[in-house]
Amino acid sequence: MPRRPEYDRDDLIARALDLFWKQGWAGTSLKDLEHVLKLKPGSFYAAFGSKDALFALTMDRYVQVGRARVASMVEELGPLKTLQEFPLRMISNTRAPAKACMLAKSVLELSGRDHALAAVANAHLETMEKQFAQVFKEAQSAGQIDAGLNPGALARRYQSDLMGLRISAEREGVDARAIAEEISESLSRLAPPE
Repeated sequence: MPRRPEYDRDDLIARALDLFWKQGWAGTSLKDLEHVLKLKPGSFYAAFGSKDALFALTMDRYVQVGRARVASMVEELGPLKTLQEFPLRMISNTRAPAKACMLAKSVLELSGRDHALAAVANAHLETMEKQFAQVFKEAQSAGQIDAGLNPGALARRYQSDLMGLRISAEREGVDARAIAEEISESLSRLAPPE
């Protein structure tokens, strides 16, 4: 009978996510992972197979958490208020290991290396974009946003604004909160014509 592992796989993925988010795929060595996860090389490979497999799991987790956060906000605040509040909450999240979006960072880093995981990161960005498009549709159904606007186009622009906001938040001397407020305020201009 095989021995049962003496670790919490979800906790290991969460810790690896923080490390990858901070340091990126290339900046994180196997030794870094073994140290942070407190696993010996054999245990690491038995648990995850490879650095790439673990990186893919951390991106999956990142998206699951993000999608759950958006869904919870919609339930709590409604669609338009969620879209307006999300940028403000995103930049004030002091527990995040980095301010820039992990997926955007990964697409940029891995595309430059022609790495297969770039497509995975991009697919996750598309999943998030579709979720935002759905929130825009819900805001349109609620009469909060002009029904004549394309929710897919709105979601692409919104996600682009969020990625730019997160990059700006990494820069010294940039008032990211003011930018987040501008993004939030711009959504009120999407109201249906009177």
